[in-house]
Parts: sequence; structure tokens; C-alpha cells
Amino acid sequence: MVTVRRSALAQPCDGKLFPEPGEVLSYGSDLRQRRDLRSPRPLGELRLCARGIQRRRGFISALSGQRCSMTQSVIVQVGQCGNQIGCCFWDLALREHAAVNQKGIYDEAISSFFRNVDTRVVGDGGSISKGKICSLKARAVLIDMEEGVVNEILQGPLRDVFDSKQLITDISGSGNNWAVGHKVFGSRYQEEILEKLRKSAEHCDCLQCFFVIHSMGGGTGSGLGTYLLKVLEDEFPEVYRFVTSVYPSGEDDVITSPYNSILAMKELNEHADCVLPIDNQSLFDIISKIDLVVNSGKLGTTIKPKSLVTSSAGTFKKWQEKPFDAMNNIVANLLLSLTSSARFEGSLNMDLNEISMNLVPFPQLHYLVSSLTPLYTLADVNVPPRRLDQMFSDAFSKDHQLIRADPKHSLYLACALMVRGNVQISDLRRNIERLKPSLQFVSWNQEGWKTSLCSVPPVGHSHSLLALANNTCVKPTFVELRERFLRLYKKKAHLHHYLQIEGMEESCFTEAESSLSALIREYNQLDATKSMPVEDLPRLSVAV
Repeated sequence: MVTVRRSALAQPCDGKLFPEPGEVLSYGSDLRQRRDLRSPRPLGELRLCARGIQRRRGFISALSGQRCSMTQSVIVQVGQCGNQIGCCFWDLALREHAAVNQKGIYDEAISSFFRNVDTRVVGDGGSISKGKICSLKARAVLIDMEEGVVNEILQGPLRDVFDSKQLITDISGSGNNWAVGHKVFGSRYQEEILEKLRKSAEHCDCLQCFFVIHSMGGGTGSGLGTYLLKVLEDEFPEVYRFVTSVYPSGEDDVITSPYNSILAMKELNEHADCVLPIDNQSLFDIISKIDLVVNSGKLGTTIKPKSLVTSSAGTFKKWQEKPFDAMNNIVANLLLSLTSSARFEGSLNMDLNEISMNLVPFPQLHYLVSSLTPLYTLADVNVPPRRLDQMFSDAFSKDHQLIRADPKHSLYLACALMVRGNVQISDLRRNIERLKPSLQFVSWNQEGWKTSLCSVPPVGHSHSLLALANNTCVKPTFVELRERFLRLYKKKAHLHHYLQIEGMEESCFTEAESSLSALIREYNQLDATKSMPVEDLPRLSVAV
């Protein structure tokens, strides 16, 4: 748990109220130096820490001179995978806001991810904070060291959503080499990346989070994507860094993906606030289940014409060609549900700072296992809705996890339930009480639940549920990754491709493997406490 000195929070450095551009407040470096503390804090100190972190994380909102009711976030799409997922995200976000905001008024909900721009005004003076929607521009930075995917986006139906000044591309690509993305392109494009990020931040009234979307197996996503995290930490230490990382499957066709993934893992351990690991194989299995349900013809299940899970001919795709669009769509829906409370009203809202504060008790154990239900949140699949109680049960089954994991048979550190639609608080409480006996939480956090209710459901559904679990079930993914790395590294296979890059040494690999092994040991230590009796903590008695 990060600790915060109250005096530092109350008195910024040198007596100045706000830092100069590029300057970090004195308590920012102190916070980073103390990220490696491990032991759980007493409850009172946890609450004090929570208030301190929220003040630190809300620093940019203070620049406007008042408390912001709605926050903004910036999506940073890195590499081929990151940009393809990002494209799906922006498409679904536009659909969702169009379904809710039918009057075409630019409101706080839309401002979370979009700017309203008058295209008739040249330069940056065309932003409009109120009134009718003129032209929406995504709060996004698109980065890829090959031009292909970004050019496709700019020639597609979403081309007008992206600001051409917020794109960074190269021609050569990273050649599936983390070292090229991190060491070569990182240093080459650092200033340009910083300029784009600063420009995105300047367009926000209350910037709360950078969402980084990337893959772990390629060169640009893993290398430049994790280089970007260090840049964000240094330049915007008070803004959250949530990372959606797509992990390669065991049958990945990139032979060097174990090297890339383990080098990227070290950077994620050190520089991310929360990581949402996604497994390619799990996404493929989910799409296969949808295929099975649709082809079975049960209960009138159909695919809508011209949907994202159909081909251009209008017939259902055969999964011999991998359904990347549909797989990416699931990840996009995860991000939409994660940010629903920040965008829409609800009886029980959950902010991003509450996710980090409640679900991450130790700095490096910030990997959150996610599950979506109903599975068919593609909004293009007509299936009968799941019963409410069944939806909660599904969220804890291994078939609905976005990585290959079984959380019910592992140890929970904490769990968040983010419900959307027409659901009552009583329904939420009833289902938690029903499921609690079958779930094992750490002895010192038996009531480790965080819940939210957003009144706006996903398009085409009456309700949905996103579950985020800090659970030791993520450990097998890391163990398998380390085993795949060691098989290559023991033979020194393909190592010369990395070592010929300036700044790369064999110690980079050994340090990355040590970092991952240390993470696995922490999960092992937690798993070893599963059989420990639950502490009956003394309660404060109040004399009447």
C-alpha cells in the first residue's frame, strides 16, 4: 500500500499551488520511491491513504479551479492489436452514446471520451463545451510503427473521429522485437509522443486516466507500449495508468513472443497502476461458444445482418479464419463497462480511483481478472437475456473469464462488481450473499467487495455485469509464460536479434525473468494462506 505524507499533500513544493509544465511535485517522487512496500496497513491508515491518493490523483481537476462532476480519459492505442481493439471501442462508444443521447447535445457523458469541435475554426480554438454536437473527436493517441492498421482506420467509417494531429506512425515496424520497439522507437519518438499526450491532456478539464491498449507478443505493442508507461509515469504521475494487455496463446505464430512478453511484464510490474490481462485463447473460446449457440438454433438465437460477427457476404463466418473483429469487440465492451460509471448516472457509482484503491492492496499485485456476462455483449447477437441471478453465477465461472482461469477455486484479494441496467441494490446484495460461501477471500479482507450500479445498460441488453477480481488464479498464466520463455532462453534461440540493439544486454532478460518469478512467489505466498482460519477481528464497541 502506498503511503502518503499529509504534510506533503497540504503543502506542495516551494510553496507553489501548481507545478510548472513538466515539473513533478515533491511528494510525487516520494510516492514512487515507496511503491515497493508490501505489508497490509491497519484499517484506519488504509482510509487515510485512500483520501491521500484521491487528492493526489485528482490534481489535474484542480487546475480548473473547481471540483469536476465528470472526468475525462485518454485512450492510447499502441501497435496493430491495440489499434484494432481501439477501433472497435470507438465504434461501440459512439453507438452507446447515440442510443442514450438522442437529442444530439454535447453533455458530460460524451465529454468523457470525446471532444466537441467546430471544424470551421482552424487550430485548437474550435472546441465547444456546450450545446449541439458539431463534430466529435476521440480523446485518443494512435501509435504504430507500421502504417497499415492506422491507414485502414483513417480510410474507414471512423476516419472523421480521429484528429490527424494525434497519430504517430513509421514504415519499418518493430519486427516482432521488444528491443526495437522499446529501445529504438522509444527514444526516437519520445518527444513526439510527449507532445501528443500533453495536447490530449490540455483538451481535458478533469483528466483522470490514460487507458493503454496493447499486445504483449509483438514488437511495437510490447516494446513501445511499455516504454510509454514510463513516460506517462514521469510526465503525469497524478493520472492513473490502466493497461489492457493482450497475452499471446501457446499456439502464437510469433516465435519470439515469450521474450517480448516477459520483457514487457517487468515494465508492467513497475509502471502500471492496474493491468487487465486478456488471453487470446479465451477470447477465441468465447467466440466459439457464440458460434455454437447460434448454430444450435436454440430459443430463436440469430445474428443480426451486417454485424461484426458476420462476413461482408452476410453469412456467419467460419472460425477457420480467426474472428479478430469479434474478439476485439469483447475487449472493447470490457472498457465500456469499466468506464460506464464515469460516463452515466447511477444509484451506486464507482470511480476509477475506487477500483485501484479497493482492488490493489499491494503495489505489484495489480493484475485484475475480468469477466463479462452476458457473453453476447457484441450487441449484434440476438439471444434471449440471462436471468439476473444466473448472470451473477456466470461471472464467477471459468467459462466467462477473459483469461484462462478458475477464480472460484483460487484466492480472492478483492472483487468488484459493475452492474449496468435495471438492477436494484437489493438484487446485488442478495447475489453477493448467495455467492459468498463458494468464494474464498484472504483472511484479512473477508468483506473485500466493491459494487456499482449504472442505470444505462449496454446497447441491446436489459442488464450486464463486469466482474473484476484480484485473484491468484492469474498465476498460471504467468507460470506458463515463464516456462515458454525458459525453453527459448536456455537454447539462446533468437537472442542475437535482441542483443544487437544498442542498450540491450543479457541482463535485461535475467532481470525480467527474476521480476516475473518474484511476482509468482507473491501469489504462491498468498495461495499458501488459503487453509488459514479466518481471523475474528475485534470490533469497536461504543458505550451508550
